[in-house]
Amino acid sequence: MDQGQFMMDIHRYLQEKKEIVDSALERYLPEKEEVTSSLRKAIQYSLFAGGKRIRPILSIASYEAVGGKGESILPFACALEMIHTYSLIHDDLPAIDNDDYRRGKPTCHKVFGEAIAILAGDGLLTEAFRLMTNQPARDRRPRNGGVVLELVNEVARAAGVLGMVGGQVVDVESEGKAVDLPTVQYIHARKTGAMIAASVWVGARLGGAEGEILHALTCYGESLGLAFQIVDDILNVEGKAALLGKNTGSDLSRGKATYPSVLGMEESKKKGRELVEISVEALKQFGPEADPLREIARFVAAREY
Repeated sequence: MDQGQFMMDIHRYLQEKKEIVDSALERYLPEKEEVTSSLRKAIQYSLFAGGKRIRPILSIASYEAVGGKGESILPFACALEMIHTYSLIHDDLPAIDNDDYRRGKPTCHKVFGEAIAILAGDGLLTEAFRLMTNQPARDRRPRNGGVVLELVNEVARAAGVLGMVGGQVVDVESEGKAVDLPTVQYIHARKTGAMIAASVWVGARLGGAEGEILHALTCYGESLGLAFQIVDDILNVEGKAALLGKNTGSDLSRGKATYPSVLGMEESKKKGRELVEISVEALKQFGPEADPLREIARFVAAREY
C-alpha cells in the first residue's frame, strides 16, 4: 500500500468512527428540558467544536481488536471524550493557559463567560462517570459489574491527581522555569498520555482482554500517548514559527515545558518516531484485527501542521 492510499484509508476509518461517536454523544446528552439552557449550549458548543475523537476511537479500535462486538463500548468511548473536552475547557481558562481560540473558534469562556465555562467542564466530567455507570440491567450482574468498576477506576486514575490533573499541576508550576527531561516526561505521561493509554485499556478490558494481550495493548497505549503529546508540541512550535515567518521555532517553546524546549526539534522528532515504532511493535502478536490501532499510531507520527 502506498502512502497516499494509507492516508486515505486511515482518514476514512477515523471519519466513520467519528460519526458513530458524534451520533452517540448526541443521544447520551441530557434532554433540553433537563438542563439549564446556557449550560447545555456551552457543553454542546465545546463537545462539538471539531475534535477528531482520537480517544474514543482508540477505545473502539482496541475493543474490536480483542473481539469485542456491539455497542457496549460506546458509553465508555463517549465518556472519554467528555472528560477530554472538560479538560480543554478548563485548560483554556485565564487562570491556566488563557487561550482565546481553540480549533479556530473562540474558547468556551470567551463565548459563555468564565463561570459557565467552569461549570460546563464540571458537568461534562460528572456526566462521563454517570454515563459509564448507567449500564443496562443485564450488565449489572456481579461479573459484568466488576468489569465496569475496573473501567471506572482506571478512567478516574488517568483523569485525576495521579494522571491528567497531576500532570497539569506540574505543567502550570513549571511555566517560565528551566525544566529537565524527567519533568517533561512526567508532565506528558500524565497530562496527555494517561488518558490515551486509558482509552486503549478500557476498550481492551471491556472486550475481555487479560494477561499478555492486555499488557501488549497497555504498552501500545502508553507509548502512543507520549508520542501524541510530543508530536503536538512539535506541531505547535512549527505552526507558530510559520505564522511568524521564522525558520525555527525553538524560541517559541519558552515558558512551557515541552520536548522541543528541552531536547530541540530534531531530537524531539526522533523521539516521537521511536515511540510510534515501539507502539506498533507492541502489537506484533496481533493480526489484521489490530490494523486500525497500527494505522492510528502511524497517523499520529505523520500529522503535519
